[in-house]
Amino acid sequence: MKVAIIGGGPAGLYSAILLKKQRAEAEITVYERNRADDTFGFGVVFSDATLDNFEKYDPESYRRITQEFAYWDDIAVHFRGTVHRVGGNGFCGCSRRKLLMILQERARELGVTLMFETEIADETRLADADLIVVADGINSRFREKHIAHFQPEVDLRSNIFAWMGSTRPLDAFTFIFQETEWGPFIAHAYQYESGRSTWIFETDPETFERAGLAGLDERQSANRMAGIFGWFLQGHPLLTNRSMWRNFPMIRNRRWVKDNMVLLGDAKASAHFSIGSGTKLAMEDAIALADAMHRAPTVAAGLQAYEQGRREEVEKTQHAADVSLVWFEHVDRFWDFDPVQFAFGVMTRAKAITYDNLTLRAPDFVREVDKAFAKQVRARGFDVDVERPLAPMFQPFRLREMTLANRAVVSPMCMYSAKDGMPQDFHLVHYGSRALGGAGLIFTEMVCVGRDARITPGCAGLWNDEQEAAWRRIVDFVHANSAAKICLQLGHAGRKGATRLMWDAMDRPLEEGGWDLISASPIPYFPDSRMPREMDRAAMDAVRSEFVAAAERGQACGFDMLELHCAHGYLLSSFISPLTNKRTDAYGGSLPNRLRYPLEVFEALRAVWPSHKPMSVRISATDWADGGITGDDAVAVARAFAEAGVDLVDVSTGQTVRDSSPVYGRMFQTPFSDQVRNEARVATMCVGNITTADQVNTILAAGRADLVALGRPHLIDPGFTLKAAAWYGAEGVFCPLQYLPGRDQIFRNSVRDRQDFEELKIKAKPKTRAELKAEGAKPLAAE
Repeated sequence: MKVAIIGGGPAGLYSAILLKKQRAEAEITVYERNRADDTFGFGVVFSDATLDNFEKYDPESYRRITQEFAYWDDIAVHFRGTVHRVGGNGFCGCSRRKLLMILQERARELGVTLMFETEIADETRLADADLIVVADGINSRFREKHIAHFQPEVDLRSNIFAWMGSTRPLDAFTFIFQETEWGPFIAHAYQYESGRSTWIFETDPETFERAGLAGLDERQSANRMAGIFGWFLQGHPLLTNRSMWRNFPMIRNRRWVKDNMVLLGDAKASAHFSIGSGTKLAMEDAIALADAMHRAPTVAAGLQAYEQGRREEVEKTQHAADVSLVWFEHVDRFWDFDPVQFAFGVMTRAKAITYDNLTLRAPDFVREVDKAFAKQVRARGFDVDVERPLAPMFQPFRLREMTLANRAVVSPMCMYSAKDGMPQDFHLVHYGSRALGGAGLIFTEMVCVGRDARITPGCAGLWNDEQEAAWRRIVDFVHANSAAKICLQLGHAGRKGATRLMWDAMDRPLEEGGWDLISASPIPYFPDSRMPREMDRAAMDAVRSEFVAAAERGQACGFDMLELHCAHGYLLSSFISPLTNKRTDAYGGSLPNRLRYPLEVFEALRAVWPSHKPMSVRISATDWADGGITGDDAVAVARAFAEAGVDLVDVSTGQTVRDSSPVYGRMFQTPFSDQVRNEARVATMCVGNITTADQVNTILAAGRADLVALGRPHLIDPGFTLKAAAWYGAEGVFCPLQYLPGRDQIFRNSVRDRQDFEELKIKAKPKTRAELKAEGAKPLAAE
């Protein structure tokens, strides 16, 4: 077998090593355009888990690499004159040049041919190769040559960065957030060998221009950065090596394989330096390729197996990197945060690290976080304990004169179980049981303001006396038997009406028994959906009156709060999104025009809803589709509603058009709540694949939302909040007298269960290499 590898970086060299170990008889050649000892950049960083992988696949190179590593356990966050150190992280740094020398030496030992200062511009020169590995870096010539096949997507990010080095020793992975006269600068720094550390400087484009960096050369740029961060450098110089300012390119490829050619490393996919995964991804690509080739009967089968098996893991890493880099791009959102809350946000920005995770690794730091959160609550007039505070989830919250005992919310979820709009006994049990479960706030499903406002025949409504009486029965039960507050969500289906029940065929039109639909514009949801009629002024007035009448009935029922549904492609949402609003009158065109009718409805509701009771609005913060609503638009929408008197923005996303492309994942909508809350300066509630109390505490403590709504967890576990209270020792959560024996038991059991769980987690976690080194043991594989 003959293998040609284009690129002598970590991806190319490691793939050569692993493929040669599998097939000693294979003829493997690495072609590198630079000299053997040329390298750009300074250090590389790996986690302990990544090193474990290296040890498994090639112990010899692993031993040599780890002998050269600098080890650390802490992450240090410097912000506004404070420093917060968080331990238990397990990172290692190594000189990039030393890593390449080790991999080159190992490859030669195995019989790999290394060709330096050799340019391969055309794969026809390698026509006799059975396998061509393209590992020629982030600016891959071969990827660009075959752009129509690989179909790369390059997202050039807004922040500008430069990679430098220093002789300043460091004992932690260090983040420094520095305010200057021009704006904020960020330094990401870590030691990679004795007397050497990597420094990546980052800033937004506006600060970059104001600081005059655009016209400076490498040395001048280094001097400017040394002036800004001199207090920390302590006289140590900054070193340069092609340290040019540039924008980071996030690279994805639709295809990784062409014939016998395969992309590896940055040529295939890049990951932002803020999670330190570029070299990790490259070398783990090599591992995945070697595994696939070992199992497959042919090269073609091996390459197919590599792409199919590796893509999901790469995309997960890239998603984490995307979330992380967006946090750094918008660091100004958090600049006025309490420093400990800011540091918590740094640690949890990519979602991999959470409140509970940090409690195990850095309990003193999390106690600081809890105290800082409790101080904020006390500053809002609550008499809460700031020395032994409850977890953020169990801190109270106030909207106007409505006080919530905790921040856990039962999300609005359509049950499709009403009869002619009438709530049934099912609804009484459904809402009542969740109120008994301890949540601070219960949302109704979308309650429709008229018969023709329904999504499906099973949707609940509030347009007649019988429905009002049924809802009053539910509200009275909640108030009589729990401490929960209950919010009425009002909406109109618009063009998404007259559809089948969710479990029959969600959003599909009724085969019979439908009704006429209205919308901002005459655009059907599906091509075969019923065509909606474009609303004229008379229709707008009629629907607004329906909303007002329903709100007045809601007040008569005793609801504590009112929410207006302006999301998910329903009637009011169809006005807001440019994808569903094609009007040419005063209600179409610009965002202020598109908001005009939803704001008219909201203002009419605010006028009849009691002034001491809060109102919220649910919005889709993005349509997940080209040309649709964006996060920046969502901020403008939230500001407009806040000016009209909204107290809380319920931040959801999507479901506006059928051809949307959501990016799902844990807490996937939380970044939009984060943006709306911290740019529009309005209270928010976040929703979307939030499944644990740990995630609730993480979101709240990081300042990404004020309330957290959970849907599916509450469907299967009405007592979700009470169980979480027992786990975190929040004894003040309300429980009915009838259930107190069960409450007392779960609180007793949870103390022991949590201790056992934490001890098990701690025992199961291997010591980091930094810990082993501190104890005097060699952080290497056993001899």
